[in-house]
Amino acid sequence: MIPALDENYWNNRYASDDARWDVGDITRPLKAYIDQLTNKEMRILIPGCGNAWEAEYLWRQGFRNVFVIDIAPLAVEQFKKRLPDFPSEQIFCEDFFTHTAQYDLILEQTFFCALNPSLREAYALQMSNLLVRGGRLVGLLFTDFLNVDKPPFGGTVEEYEGYFKKAFRFHAWARAYNSIDSRAGREWFLNLRKV
Repeated sequence: MIPALDENYWNNRYASDDARWDVGDITRPLKAYIDQLTNKEMRILIPGCGNAWEAEYLWRQGFRNVFVIDIAPLAVEQFKKRLPDFPSEQIFCEDFFTHTAQYDLILEQTFFCALNPSLREAYALQMSNLLVRGGRLVGLLFTDFLNVDKPPFGGTVEEYEGYFKKAFRFHAWARAYNSIDSRAGREWFLNLRKV
């Protein structure tokens, strides 16, 4: 049985340093994507940000409209301590599914696999709601079956495609070619545009 993946669950995972999905830095596929972005004024959201390595990297590259959201207060506090010059009004400690704003780009990094699989359709809908028309959802999904009773949850490419095809056009949808060794062959890169 899947536990309640609520604020307490995630706070306890961070408190016990049980974040095995965290590689301690921005992952290579997302770094490669960010490095080719030229519009540093775009509004970027990183949901389920955890330690928010992507947000730190973007901030250090001069992107100033970066927003992060996580349900775990400890994750948010740790990020604030690590990057004290990051604007506090761009850090949300709340439920992604109740968040309301509009973004040009949303980056996915291990948030999808942390959610109860029963929320995947709602995840795709909320991503669409948070993006402006033509906005992009870019990131990585795990393509193998990891766990069935606790995060990280895996799945198949065919399953994932079904969630996104109603609201998005697929600009890139392929196995990541530049994953770190421990994730090689297990990450699916997505670059989806809201229609």
